[in-house]
Amino acid sequence: MPRDTPYAGVAAIFTSALRRGEAPNVFEDGAQRRDFVHVRDVAAATVTACEKHLSGVRAFNVGSGTPRTVGDMARALADALKGPKPVVTGQYRLGDVRHITADSSRLRQELHWSPQVDFADGMAELARG
Repeated sequence: MPRDTPYAGVAAIFTSALRRGEAPNVFEDGAQRRDFVHVRDVAAATVTACEKHLSGVRAFNVGSGTPRTVGDMARALADALKGPKPVVTGQYRLGDVRHITADSSRLRQELHWSPQVDFADGMAELARG
């Protein structure tokens, strides 16, 4: 996620709230879609691009290819941390983007990269962290 978007760092925000014993607050209806991708997959994609793309300058998007909702993330973390269920606030914030996902098809096709960390496994790992 770009760091200047309202949901940048949302996993850390939700995890911090849950570790304090608080329910994570989810804006809007919780159905905002994002393409959450594990940092190891991002690192692997970067290494792949450095090693396999040998000429010119080329941009590659990195994504899991499976959009999830912000509510999905909040529930997964609440379950993993055995914390309170998320609270969907219904509040809106100026500048929020309803849905934003990455198209990593070029990276997959040209460099034969694919994500390896499943969403549920990544959320469980974050909770253990």
